[in-house]
Amino acid sequence: MTRIFFIRHGKTQWNLEGRYQGANGDSPLLRRSYEEIALLADYLADVKFAHVYASPIKRARLTAIHLIKGLAQPLSPTLDSGLREFELGKLEGMYFEDVKEQYPKQYDGFRYHADRYDPTVIGGETFAQVIARMDQVISRAVAAHPQDDANLLVVSHGAALNAGINGLLNIPMSQMRAAGGLANTSTTILESTDGGQTFTQLARNLTAYLAEQPDATSTI
Repeated sequence: MTRIFFIRHGKTQWNLEGRYQGANGDSPLLRRSYEEIALLADYLADVKFAHVYASPIKRARLTAIHLIKGLAQPLSPTLDSGLREFELGKLEGMYFEDVKEQYPKQYDGFRYHADRYDPTVIGGETFAQVIARMDQVISRAVAAHPQDDANLLVVSHGAALNAGINGLLNIPMSQMRAAGGLANTSTTILESTDGGQTFTQLARNLTAYLAEQPDATSTI
């Protein structure tokens, strides 16, 4: 049995400002995000992890590093570009409201209707492409830790995690956004009892351990 704890990175300045970061944009973690990562570490303290996998993008990488420090376990993260955020092309760095005005179809598809999302105009990735690369990372991770009761940590990004997790659960593309987004510093837990062939969701978007509950700027 393998349990995977999917963690979205801490909140950043661009998250607060309502701007798309994507795979090539980035902004610093907020000061309070480090406090929230410490609260997450306390929440996960009783779980023994076999390994940590993280996106190499700075906001996710730093989240993983500080989380490991808080866990006080002998862990070293494997950075895998397959866990990076969506390639959003022209949208990266733009404010949500500006995207809504200039690229209404892409805004609606990305945020609400994955089955209608066509990123050709903006030069971005499709949901299918992100799901495929996320699935490859998880398949390798599960295969690398075949022991019973292996717990794995995966630190990544909101939109990529939403797509990747739903892909592992075989959620139809038309329902990809039905459950809403994932909050900063949230935890979603999947379990597989067949070596990663199928997954069951044990918990989604957990944030009760945070001192302040997420607002609209914390979720994508």
